[in-house]
Amino acid sequence: MKPVCLFLNKMPKLKRRLLLTVLLLLAVSSASWFAIFLLHSSEEQGSPSNLGRLSASPPTPHITLPVDSGPYHNWQLFAADFEDMIQSFKIYVYPTNSASSSFASSASIFLPHPNPFDPKLGNYFSEHMFKLSLLSSSLITINPEKAHLFFLPFSVNLLRNDPRVHSEPSIADFVARYTTSISQDLPFWNASLGSDHFYACCHSVCREASSKHVGLRNNAIQLTCSSSYFQRFYVTHKDVALPQVWPRPPQHALNPPHARDKLVYFAGRIQNSNIRQQLVDLWGNDTYMDIFPGQPSYPYEEGFRRSKYCLHVKGYEINTARVSDAIHYGCVPVIISNHYELPFANVLDWSKFSVIVNNGDVALLKRTLLSITRRKYMSMYHNLCKVRRHFVWRETPKGYDSFYMTAYQLWLKRSSLRLSS
Repeated sequence: MKPVCLFLNKMPKLKRRLLLTVLLLLAVSSASWFAIFLLHSSEEQGSPSNLGRLSASPPTPHITLPVDSGPYHNWQLFAADFEDMIQSFKIYVYPTNSASSSFASSASIFLPHPNPFDPKLGNYFSEHMFKLSLLSSSLITINPEKAHLFFLPFSVNLLRNDPRVHSEPSIADFVARYTTSISQDLPFWNASLGSDHFYACCHSVCREASSKHVGLRNNAIQLTCSSSYFQRFYVTHKDVALPQVWPRPPQHALNPPHARDKLVYFAGRIQNSNIRQQLVDLWGNDTYMDIFPGQPSYPYEEGFRRSKYCLHVKGYEINTARVSDAIHYGCVPVIISNHYELPFANVLDWSKFSVIVNNGDVALLKRTLLSITRRKYMSMYHNLCKVRRHFVWRETPKGYDSFYMTAYQLWLKRSSLRLSS
């Protein structure tokens, strides 16, 4: 301090006063800024009494935990979009007299099946129930200019049973002539070259139905049970996987997990599948696994009720009704069918209620299933119970049943382009 005082004494009086004034102003300014900083810190802590003091611990950040969507990829997102579909989606069904008079004698081909719950329908049940449910739903519009999509109501199953048609080439000829007639007599097909049109069919005959009409095959949406990434005429980004369901009696009370004493159940023909033959060879005599090459030694449905896991194994087709049967009876499905596009896969997380096994890993099947913990199995079982409602067809559709879940897939395929009035 002494050198500073000597320096100041030697300065002229006026300069010394100016220097002291500047230093004083700097001191006042610094003090003001420091006070403002402390006040701001106090406000962030939430109380003026904390002025100049640090909090004992930093505030806990707000963390939003993810919502458990159960067997769904994102239930909230799906439910909101589903509700939008219910309010907005409109489908126009071509009347039986839409095509030329040459189809008048085949009117029954375009009408709903008179007895869709006939057990003999088997693999075609979903095809008929979709049409019946659609005609009973709130999605129908009689004004084609308000429609998002157009339904071609021919039935491949009824064509198959019509002696005038019957064969696969004849069915393809009939469908091609019908589609050509629709495109020539009405303006709606040509407005999009058929990309906003769709048809429904199930079983192997279906895939050949569109083979002789290029626009139907390449542009229209095929709603089919035979949904394979490598299936002839199936285009995964364009077409929709239809759940294959057989008519089964309602199961209001499922057999609980503790009452399921078998690890695995499968019964079916093996002549058309090397994988099924391999299953029988490996596990046919295993006491933990009921694997039957044909009909089981007890009622077919009983195997689903008494087993923890039920196999869906590719046969002649990539799809069978065993997936929906397993879900119906509360048996966790094990899917051994490479390249199978599972129904509603963009909504349902199949890994949460089923086990998917590669065709080449059949020899590891038992080890794979035994490695699943009880906690994991119980989670899959409870998720399975939640998705059962999506694999039920009703004459009058409601809620999230098979019809409306399938309609939601169509809703996602709709185009933003609309016909002008």
